Amino acid sequence: MQDPAAVGTRRSRTAEFLRQLDPDVRTALHFDDAAVIGADLLISMCRALMDTGSGQPWQDRVESTFEEFDLSDVETGLDHILERIQNKDMAISWLNSFRGVSYRAFALRLLGAGDFRRLADAVKEDGAIVALAVRRGLRGLMPFAVAWSDAVNNMTENQRKAVSKTDIIGLEIVQMLILADEAFGKKVISTLPMQLTAATADDLVGWRPDDMTEIVSIIRHRVADASAKRLERENSQLIRKIRGAKDALTHSEDGISQAANSLIELIDRIMREAFSKEEVMAWVEANLPDEPGLTFEKDDVVLPNKRAEALCFVYRGGPTAREAHEHDIGQGPSLIHDVLARVIVATRTSLQKFKHDDAGTQEERDRLFSLLAGLEGALLLGLFISQIGIKRDQLFDNLEE
Repeated sequence: MQDPAAVGTRRSRTAEFLRQLDPDVRTALHFDDAAVIGADLLISMCRALMDTGSGQPWQDRVESTFEEFDLSDVETGLDHILERIQNKDMAISWLNSFRGVSYRAFALRLLGAGDFRRLADAVKEDGAIVALAVRRGLRGLMPFAVAWSDAVNNMTENQRKAVSKTDIIGLEIVQMLILADEAFGKKVISTLPMQLTAATADDLVGWRPDDMTEIVSIIRHRVADASAKRLERENSQLIRKIRGAKDALTHSEDGISQAANSLIELIDRIMREAFSKEEVMAWVEANLPDEPGLTFEKDDVVLPNKRAEALCFVYRGGPTAREAHEHDIGQGPSLIHDVLARVIVATRTSLQKFKHDDAGTQEERDRLFSLLAGLEGALLLGLFISQIGIKRDQLFDNLEE
């Protein structure tokens, strides 16, 4: 049983204040019951997601938050939050209803000076909690943005053109996140009582575009570590190939060809140990029978090519779409799966050139380090997305039951 006092400290101060008001007064202030429950749920989820000291995975923390509410309240609160998110016009209209001198003057007359001040303080405190969650969320996306950028850089221009929606692929996501973080800090964080939250000094220091090189370098090390940990759970021997490639590049005079060989073997082993050619062929026939460029013929036998193997890997052998659910739109491969598969193949192709044409120049070493960063990024994203897909399928299955 949850401690009621502890639960109360995780709830919305705004919702706590509004519940004490007469329902007609609440309605006049543009807060219905759904908004009150939604505020409680939102603040509780933000606190749970930021409670990294609990040692629980974020999914478990969110699930335990839902357990603190009645099921009907959770449904009401989520419906309210989703409605505001999905209906942009409704959300803007609702938010605009609180802006301007006229609303503040009306609320002040309705509540009186004391209650008006308490409501304003409660809204600011809740806003600070949400703002901290948003900033940490933005920064939590950074490793994936760096991984995506590094991975896409391993593709040639022609390979990018082979994928639809190249405008999305070419977006400077890393720069966009840094600019968003800087703007959010100036326009939002600086206006709220962040001292009332669990914000650290790092949380309060905004990222600046001038520091992008340093930020990306730090994040890239995290991507490499995260990729290694995920890959180690798949097969600890494969980690030795990455470490061996880095050591060869750093210390060996023949490091370029050695590193290229290690990385090619790494890619081949990942594909081979994940699924056999027969399994890949069966997966292609079941999921992408009309997708061109996935097979070749040898001795009158149709076999999957490297792109097919890479696609099967990033999908973890699962379906490209779940037609039984309205949440899925169309058949695969999806943009991100297609890009990651092509990155793996493109990286392998580029490594083959180093394997046979090694001049030992610093430019080649830098290029190989870049290829390695892109490969680590693709593996991190591929393994992460496949795990998300598995959890999504489990969620759908549980809902069906």
